[in-house]
Amino acid sequence: MTTLLVIAKEPRPGRVKTRLTPPFTPDEAAALAEAALVDTLRAVAAAPADRRVLVLAGEPGPWLPPGFDVVPQQGGGLDERLAAAFAGCDGPALLIGMDTPQVTPDLLTVELAGHDAYFGPAEDGGFWALGLAEPNPALLRGVPMSTPLTGAVQRARLVSAGLRVHDLPVLRDVDTAVDAEAVAALAPHSRFAAELSRLRAVSAR
Repeated sequence: MTTLLVIAKEPRPGRVKTRLTPPFTPDEAAALAEAALVDTLRAVAAAPADRRVLVLAGEPGPWLPPGFDVVPQQGGGLDERLAAAFAGCDGPALLIGMDTPQVTPDLLTVELAGHDAYFGPAEDGGFWALGLAEPNPALLRGVPMSTPLTGAVQRARLVSAGLRVHDLPVLRDVDTAVDAEAVAALAPHSRFAAELSRLRAVSAR
């Protein structure tokens, strides 16, 4: 059974995308986070999978489309939460975050049966996707998260375990206002781009 996992936070003001503030208010940053999450979930819903799971910190809202199981994030650091997400899978799994609203169903259509692992590096040194043919939580535990070396350390962990790693394209996470502008330009028809455009119009009044 192939599982697509999305790890995310409930888009609540002051709890998500805090590096967008300023120039955006906490409410605006949360609106952008919700738009990014909607785009991400739509891409996952359109990609082939036997099961789709939202691993959520917080409560689901009207932004959640049908067809997803919702499980709470476990406690601990991000490495432990990612490990726990994989531990809940019975077969091949691909995990992504909510920070790349430019992601497409094609990017998420992977043949885990043909590779041991898929790795999607992010421009900031992290990673936006990790796929494992045989989920092994130990491959994530202890990896330092949210650093410029996170991706390199995680990929090296996979290689050291003897896994054949297939690299996915590099994507840009939305962390700052500059990132938001760049990502919206890459996905001009996304909900994220529309929300950013709306907020620009509001601030221009």
